[in-house]
Amino acid sequence: MQFSVYQESLIGGRKINQDRMGYSFTRDALLLLLCDGMGGHLRGEMAATIAMQTIATLFQQQATPYVKKPERFLEDAFLAAHREIHRYRAINNLPETPRTTIVGCLVQHNTAIWAHCGDSRLYWMRNGQILARTRDHSRLETLIAQGKVDPSERATHPDRNKLFNCIGAPNLPIVEISRRASLMAGDILLLCSDGLWSVLPDHVLAQRFAGNTVMRAVPDLLKSAVGIAGKNSDNATALAVMWQGSKELEDITSISTHTLPVGAVSTTIQAPQDNIAQHAAEDDLFNDDEIEKAIEEIRGAIQKSSQITSRNSN
Repeated sequence: MQFSVYQESLIGGRKINQDRMGYSFTRDALLLLLCDGMGGHLRGEMAATIAMQTIATLFQQQATPYVKKPERFLEDAFLAAHREIHRYRAINNLPETPRTTIVGCLVQHNTAIWAHCGDSRLYWMRNGQILARTRDHSRLETLIAQGKVDPSERATHPDRNKLFNCIGAPNLPIVEISRRASLMAGDILLLCSDGLWSVLPDHVLAQRFAGNTVMRAVPDLLKSAVGIAGKNSDNATALAVMWQGSKELEDITSISTHTLPVGAVSTTIQAPQDNIAQHAAEDDLFNDDEIEKAIEEIRGAIQKSSQITSRNSN
């Protein structure tokens, strides 16, 4: 695989940044993740962190060197993250469970599959055009889909911030999974939080990537969004990949995964904290030996990735 990648997060006008983003890859699989901790609930940043770590751990274990059942992996991993957040609440005796929105994408064999809960978005773009994007799990998007609200009201409707789906809520999340998308050289995959897409229209996002590398487009978009929103700006976060870069836009930041040793995983997602147990498994909990092994493998992968990963300002 070959791709260019860039990720950045701006705190905006908030006191803390509750957004998290990162990516992990083997020789044959690439995982992209972005979470937006929900500020209306306690410790949203912890929900986002736990979700990232849990899913990255599962990818580390199952991408050997690619994930055999990608759709099943995304659903199981999201549900495992949900369980880990509830475990964190129980261990710390919190009055409520932290919550986060999430969007993730798995790319392997030139095919992308993504999943999301909430209103963190993924855009699939080609030549300045949006081929697909996730639909927010919000009251407003439901009304638009039912024809009860005009799409032009997205920026002003009173229900625009009301979500009915996330990770960490009392009920199990609804994990919406996309169809498989065949990628072409030059295609863009953009994962972003609502601090970006709620300020800049879709067509602006697409236009900024046309003719630009992800390393130029992402910082430009984030600065524009925070600048327009002003002192009340939300956290704004974006993670973008240009698949196999086109010859016209090829640069020295391109990552070629054939340089990875067989069995290695590179990642920008921080290792789990000691007090966050990585118990998630497909059908049951990991034992202590498996937890420690997974944590050590992730720490080793982070060290190996330091020479080839792009800037991470998170």
